[in-house]
Amino acid sequence: MLEIQVYNYSKVFSNRLVGTFCMVLQKVAEEGHLQLTDTLIDDNNTSIKTSVTIEIRYQPMDGTVGAWSDGEFLDVPDDRDGMFAFETDSLLSGQSHGSGTSHGRSLQGSIPTFRKAGKGVFSAMKLGKIKSSKDDHKKGADEPAILDMEDLDKKAMRLAGMLDPDTISLASVTAVTTNVSNKRSKPDIKMEPSSGRPVDYQISITVIEARQLIGLNMDPVVCVEIGDDKKYTSMKESTNCPYYNEYFVFDFHVPPDVMFDKIIKLSVIHSKNLLRSGTLVGTFKMDVGTVYSQPEHQFYHKWAILSDPDDITATCKGYVKCDIAVVGKGDNIKTPHKANETDEDDIEGNLLLPEGIPVERQWARFYVKIHRAEGLPKMNTSIMANVKKAFIGENRDLVDPYVQVHFAGQKGKTSVQKSSYEPIWNEQIIFTELFPPLCKRMKVQIRDSDKVNDVAIGTHFIDLRKISNDGDKGFLPTMGPAWVNMYGSTRQYTLMDEHQDLNDGLGEGVSFRARLLVSVAVEILDTTLPEIISSTDVQVETISNISESATGKIEEFFLFGSFLEATMIDRKIGDKQIGFEITIGNYGNQIDGVSKPSLSKKKKKDGENEEEESELIQNSSEDEADEDGDILSISSTPPMKPVITDRNYFHLPYFEKKPCVYIKSWWQDQRRRLYNSNMMDKIADKLEEGLNDVQEIIKTEKAFPERRLRGVLEELSIGCSRFVTLANKDVNQAGRTKLDRERLKACMREMDSMGQQAKQIRTQVKKNTVRDKLKLVQNFLQRLRFLADEPQHSIPDVFIWMMSNNKRIAYARVPSKDILYSIVDEETGKDCGKVNAVFLKLPGKKGFGPAGWTVQAKLELYLWLGLNKQRKDFLSGLPNGFEEVKAVQTGPGLQSIPPVSLVYNMKQVFQLRAHMYQARSLFAADSSGLSDPFARVFFSTHSQVTEVLSETLCPTWDQLLVFDDVELFGEASELRDDPPIIVVEIYDQDTVGKAEFIGRTFAKPTIKMCDEHYGPPRFPPQLEYYQFYRGNCTAGELLAAFELLQIGQGGRADLPPLEGPTDLERGPILPVPMGIRPVLSRYRIEVLFWGLRDLKRINLAQVDRPRVDIECAGRGVQSAVIQNYKKNPNFSTLVKWFEVDLPENELLHPPLNIRVVDCRAFGRYILVGTHAVTSLRRFIYSAPDKTSNNWATAAKLMNGYMVLTNGGSQPRSSPSLSSRTFSRPAGDITVNMDTDPSVRKMDTVVKLDAMSDAVVKVDMIEEESDKEKKKKKKKKKGGMEEEDETDESLLDWWSKYFASIETLKETLKAQEAAQAEAEEREELEIAAEAADIKPDDLLLKGPKVKERSKDKKKDKKKGQAADSAEKQPVKAKVDELMVYNKELESEYGNFEDWLHTFNLYRGKAGDDDEHALDDDRIVGRFKGSLCMYKLPLSEEITREAGFDPNMGMFQSIPHNDPINVLVRVYVVRATDLHPADINGKADPYVVIKLGKSEVKDKENYISKQLNPVFGKSFDIEATFPMESMLTVSVYDWDLVGTDDLIGETKIDLENRFYSKYRATCGVSSNYSLHGYNVWRDPMKPSQILAKLCKEGKIDGPHYGPGGKVKVANRIFTGATEIEDENGLKKQTEEHLALTVLNHWEEIPRVGCKLVPEHVETRPLLNPDKPGIEQGRIEMWVDMFPMDMPAPGPAIDISPRKPKRYELRVIIWNTDEVILEDDDYFTGEKSSDIFVRGWLKGQQEDKQDTDVHYHSLTGEGNFNWRFVFPFEYLMAEEKIVISKKESMFSWDETEYKIPPRLTLQVWDADHFSADDFLGAIELDLNRFPRGAKTAKQCSLDMIKNEQELPTISIFKQKRVKGWWPFVARNENDEMELTGKVEAELHLVTAEEAEKSPVGLGRNEPDPLEKPNRPNTSMSWLLSPVRTMCILAWRHYKLHCVVLLAVVSGLLFLALLFFSLPSELTHKLFNIAG
Repeated sequence: MLEIQVYNYSKVFSNRLVGTFCMVLQKVAEEGHLQLTDTLIDDNNTSIKTSVTIEIRYQPMDGTVGAWSDGEFLDVPDDRDGMFAFETDSLLSGQSHGSGTSHGRSLQGSIPTFRKAGKGVFSAMKLGKIKSSKDDHKKGADEPAILDMEDLDKKAMRLAGMLDPDTISLASVTAVTTNVSNKRSKPDIKMEPSSGRPVDYQISITVIEARQLIGLNMDPVVCVEIGDDKKYTSMKESTNCPYYNEYFVFDFHVPPDVMFDKIIKLSVIHSKNLLRSGTLVGTFKMDVGTVYSQPEHQFYHKWAILSDPDDITATCKGYVKCDIAVVGKGDNIKTPHKANETDEDDIEGNLLLPEGIPVERQWARFYVKIHRAEGLPKMNTSIMANVKKAFIGENRDLVDPYVQVHFAGQKGKTSVQKSSYEPIWNEQIIFTELFPPLCKRMKVQIRDSDKVNDVAIGTHFIDLRKISNDGDKGFLPTMGPAWVNMYGSTRQYTLMDEHQDLNDGLGEGVSFRARLLVSVAVEILDTTLPEIISSTDVQVETISNISESATGKIEEFFLFGSFLEATMIDRKIGDKQIGFEITIGNYGNQIDGVSKPSLSKKKKKDGENEEEESELIQNSSEDEADEDGDILSISSTPPMKPVITDRNYFHLPYFEKKPCVYIKSWWQDQRRRLYNSNMMDKIADKLEEGLNDVQEIIKTEKAFPERRLRGVLEELSIGCSRFVTLANKDVNQAGRTKLDRERLKACMREMDSMGQQAKQIRTQVKKNTVRDKLKLVQNFLQRLRFLADEPQHSIPDVFIWMMSNNKRIAYARVPSKDILYSIVDEETGKDCGKVNAVFLKLPGKKGFGPAGWTVQAKLELYLWLGLNKQRKDFLSGLPNGFEEVKAVQTGPGLQSIPPVSLVYNMKQVFQLRAHMYQARSLFAADSSGLSDPFARVFFSTHSQVTEVLSETLCPTWDQLLVFDDVELFGEASELRDDPPIIVVEIYDQDTVGKAEFIGRTFAKPTIKMCDEHYGPPRFPPQLEYYQFYRGNCTAGELLAAFELLQIGQGGRADLPPLEGPTDLERGPILPVPMGIRPVLSRYRIEVLFWGLRDLKRINLAQVDRPRVDIECAGRGVQSAVIQNYKKNPNFSTLVKWFEVDLPENELLHPPLNIRVVDCRAFGRYILVGTHAVTSLRRFIYSAPDKTSNNWATAAKLMNGYMVLTNGGSQPRSSPSLSSRTFSRPAGDITVNMDTDPSVRKMDTVVKLDAMSDAVVKVDMIEEESDKEKKKKKKKKKGGMEEEDETDESLLDWWSKYFASIETLKETLKAQEAAQAEAEEREELEIAAEAADIKPDDLLLKGPKVKERSKDKKKDKKKGQAADSAEKQPVKAKVDELMVYNKELESEYGNFEDWLHTFNLYRGKAGDDDEHALDDDRIVGRFKGSLCMYKLPLSEEITREAGFDPNMGMFQSIPHNDPINVLVRVYVVRATDLHPADINGKADPYVVIKLGKSEVKDKENYISKQLNPVFGKSFDIEATFPMESMLTVSVYDWDLVGTDDLIGETKIDLENRFYSKYRATCGVSSNYSLHGYNVWRDPMKPSQILAKLCKEGKIDGPHYGPGGKVKVANRIFTGATEIEDENGLKKQTEEHLALTVLNHWEEIPRVGCKLVPEHVETRPLLNPDKPGIEQGRIEMWVDMFPMDMPAPGPAIDISPRKPKRYELRVIIWNTDEVILEDDDYFTGEKSSDIFVRGWLKGQQEDKQDTDVHYHSLTGEGNFNWRFVFPFEYLMAEEKIVISKKESMFSWDETEYKIPPRLTLQVWDADHFSADDFLGAIELDLNRFPRGAKTAKQCSLDMIKNEQELPTISIFKQKRVKGWWPFVARNENDEMELTGKVEAELHLVTAEEAEKSPVGLGRNEPDPLEKPNRPNTSMSWLLSPVRTMCILAWRHYKLHCVVLLAVVSGLLFLALLFFSLPSELTHKLFNIAG
């Protein structure tokens, strides 16, 4: 059933159905062709008057119904207006239903493709389509979307020049903008492959500290590893939160791809030393690419999470805080200022992870399955194989492949398959890595195993971002099973392959190497399961075989190519015969394809499956016929001898006979992937072209860029919805692989949302938002390009090789998707069936540099690739008018054989006129720094050159080149729409040798057929700019026009006439005719000649008498000659002028050339150097608008709350104010400056409300009562806040500096917040629109909402000021200065307000990518200025009072006589210096050079520091202009040998000195007569103000009563009293004058921002490492003219000396210490407790208490005192330690570390090591207050440290309390291991001397002995007593009984012993 619905289309409302027509298709199926007319029916099935006429044809696959006649369906309709009949489901899905039943394949029959030359109806049809609908749909709501282009053809020839190199896209440059018809595709102008070229990179890593390391009492070292380079920090003893602050730099010179794949690995190692490698605690891995893709290419102060690679079940092993920055050439890194240190202690909030990556990363397994490979090349010589074959008779494949996979710093490899071109592995490599991984790419490489060394066969990178999606509906990385194609060097095997790099994946592969079947899967691990393998080692397992159909059905593809033209063949190869070969995979490769398969395989074939068949055919060689016997593949053109075109190039004489090639190949049918990719690419191309149009309209300041942008967005949203419709067809079909399905869903989601966003943004595009929206849309372009890149390959790319003598010379690579055919127009590749200009280049490294810029050959090539079934259309895109020539061949199926050549019998004759007007900004090709350029124009096989213009970079040729009788083949009408491109090359003529290539560009001519009128709007053509390219760099611009005129019957007589040569001197050269050359006007150019600086020697002779020649458009002026350059390099005559005729159109203005010559004796001149001012626009004079008022500049300069004096803690940012905010209020403007002089601080903020025109005053005057409140509060809080009034005497310059840095940080933070707020507001607006709120409503709501929020802000501000004590610590009232985190020059436009500096160049320009070597070519500088204006000039300017006619427009300029100046250079400090010594440190000192004076501060070098604080000032007397370039260098001191330069910075003092911004001595915010903020300038503010008013010819200053001053029409108010040293107050006007100076930018006409008192931060650069920062230096320069009063002494900024303190820690008692030992006898638990303590960084000075033996309850009594002397810097909150790093160190190194006290509790053991029980670390600045009793002391004091109130020992001085000891148990949880009662007492060194104390319990001031229980003793010292006490305690009863028994027994024993003698005595009493 066929149903046709007819709609009435509406642009605004939805389309209305007119009627429907239905018919059954049975009749058509029978007859094959039907034509009928019928009426339509409406919804109610009643017929209506409208009728429809249709013609239907039906062609089944088997060809049983009538054949198509030629010319039908050849032109697929342009499908803007909806679907057409060919889009059938089955076709789009690429899913096969079997040929018989497929209704969808009806177009793909094997149609005979016989052709007649004539086209008849078809041609007419095609012409009707020329008015491409591309432009129709843009005419939406706002009509002139097509700009002011009268005609579509004009649109077609619009060229896009004039863009900055960085904004140029090919679409705009190539001038081949919109193709009207579709026969030609756009050429790519950039020739040189950039990816493989090595570049300089510097990676700097600062390891700051580590925290929460798992382990007890460790000695941690951090190892930083990048690739194979390892560096270690020093070891910190017995701590698990070490502080390092060590800086490491790694330098690399590698290609970007290699760099970004390197892995940065941070590992923490425990107790590493020389003998043992230590044990690994944990590691963190990330690739360099992830860091580089961060904003500013860096992570700053972030915490890396450590994990244990050997135990994935374990949790986090600790954190390392570090900075990582990756700097490429030309990147400059800004060090972000973090708000404050405490924020960074929030570890969870500052993790070292890119945006969007979850904090808790899980372990995952990455399975890379390697199935098999095909088409491998030989990797061995055949000699050995032939010998083997002769002896053994076996023929073996000459390669032993295996696959190696690299991922996240680990690699795994499969087994080796011996001798196999088609190895089958079926193995999987398993990586275990955290997910999501911080490594973007996986490298899969096939390698050849060899006894000597393995080499890569081919490499493929799998980008994980492309095979996964992290959105809400995203998917884990998955891929395949899919074939990936590998490309690399050519396939011939040589022992030393010069292109081996290509096989390693560096650079663009030049030949197919192999294809590999891989799949990737990821599984997230549940680490709680018991059976999990906990190691992360790579595992390799075998897997089962994969089914044959898994990668798609094998289809027969057909590739056809026709060579229409081969020109620009390099002359080196022009003398041999040349042919071209086309290959796809190994098909078509005749020289080095693969050996033939064995016969057994062939026999087996018929019964085998398709895969087997494909393998066989893959290997069959070209001359072997396919089974059908229908086509022999012909893959190369017959060799032919080239014919000479001109001196450089040859061409092949194809003329009307064009050779063809065709190849049949078999691949898995995965076209759907490429189709989706093509659709997205086309949308992206269109978008890119549109964006370039918009940029050009903005740049050329044409009208209505917003309309074109709306058109672009309209196109984008239509394109996106079209993609969704077409791709949607595929959703229901089962996708090939999981990735195909998921990717399609993701792409559709993305495209859908992009379409929606485009619609929304379209409604927001207004004239003033164009630029912002343009940026947003450019993000779309990047997203589209990313989506379009298909990760799963299918058909390999096509290579075109130029062959000479059977050798491969040069190649071009065409992605197969670009030439793939589909019957749906959007899905077809962009170059399919089109004539494409292809430039051949040299392979591999040969193509780098100059060799890569010259074209080896230019081909006009027609390519078509598609299924063999769809082959009938393959010739349809060729230019018409040819006949086919077949190969002579017998056999069936003759009609379907493709032609071997085409013969054109239609040819047109044309005349090409190339109007070469001028070029500019050319590349300097000669050693003089100039070029001798000529242009060579190529068109078809013709070429002509312009004349050579010597010594210029901006040649004006003004020459017409006429090419007569240019023959082009094809139909006239087609050529009109699609002429071939013109190639223009510019060369530098050299006297010896051949001309040197400068650059190349492409153009398309405007065509006039003989029946067209030569007149507007298309003729005569306009001059356009074309961008020249040299490799990938821009090399200048060409202004030209090209027209191609058909020569009809009447010959040349009918063409528009040519004027003859006008200039007899130039001979027969024709000038550009009048209608084309620009219209000229008279201009006057005034030149201010100031002086010349730093001229280098020329040929070893010094420049002595230089002169400057200025030239523009043939006219010019010469300066006076400087008589003695050494004595005075300034000019005596300041201003000269000349008149010149210049084009009306400013964009066409020629450059102005500045040339400096040295006038030598005998009238000789030697060129010193040149400079070309390419754009004169900035020097065009515009009369000052008298009525204008300078509020505008005020708004620009202060982006935000205008802090009038120096707002201390007020943020200085608000939504930025546009200059239209201010209107001029009537009368005077008052700026209120009330202030309380006692505070010496002005807190007024002038707030410019963006919604109203008024100036709002917000006065912040603190009232006394508030202060009282504050003081009371402070007392209550007990030392929580700082003291209210800072003691003046304690303040120094550093107080001011640190306060200013705080302010800077706050400002930056506020700016970030404001920016975020603005972005949020924009998102809300977009959301509001999505919710259908009309923009008007939003506007109505907007201001109110904003005002409300503003009021709130005001209240909040006042509240804060008044009651800040409650919310935040009060800032001490310290005067501040401006800290610029960049050079002063960048803030003030290089101080070129009237004096400009032009660098003079000489010598050849560098051929480096970024022209980075231009600095080496600078031979000096010309100082001066230009001013140009149209004549006549209005008289009112010249009539002004005091107008000096000699000075022209340069009025009130100071004289340029020599002037003596005292230059005072203050060097504050340097940061992040590049290490210069082996130990990773440097010993820096400062060297100052100015002219001949040099000050070396060598003896004050700072040992082993990369962040030295110099704090020095240097005075040098200089004479401007002779000595005006100040060089500040930092050198590294070396004991032996010369000192090395670390880096230097140069400052041009002269421009600063003469600048109206007054950069001689910064204006401070407050005026003081004494103290740290003393006024530095010899002139007081009132004198400066008077001088400025006089010079600016403005009224004032008038000081009035009540603290007011009036200047011009502004009134300022301020304080009028000042305090001198003795505290006496006196009246002064200085405060008022200073207020005006601080607001000088608000003064009308002459106002500008005066340079404030400041510190600037300048990058240090080293000439040996151009473009890469070697550190930064903070400094400032004051200059004082010697003819003025002498300035006071220099401010003392010497570094603060650390103050000596002594910390006395008394350990009173411990409690609840865990009991470690078991008693030997009794088995009961006890501990021998002692406490150890030290200050961080002074581990060697650790102190122990005595031991409390045998504590049975965990209680210990000590009364023991530790004494820790240390030096401390209050401002930085750091302890300063000076010690020798090792015994070999020459001198001490200074370290600054945070003040942290560590206390540990230990269990003492006599024979084994003591056991660590627990520890606590107290940051002496912020630690929790101790608990009053042991009971109140708990683990929460550590856990909730953030929430608890903290105290500082430096404020509190004495603290006593209980603190917990903690340790981590096996489960890594904190547990309480004891409590300590301690007293901390901080005394200064002086106090310590007055009241000394003894260590331990010694004198003086001894502590009493602790009252320990008598059980507390060591059994070693008194064993008996110990035993007794122990026994008695436990066995009291037993002891008593035992004693009784023992004494009883003793009694009995004695009784028995003495009884006998006693008895004897008694019985035998001898004595009687």
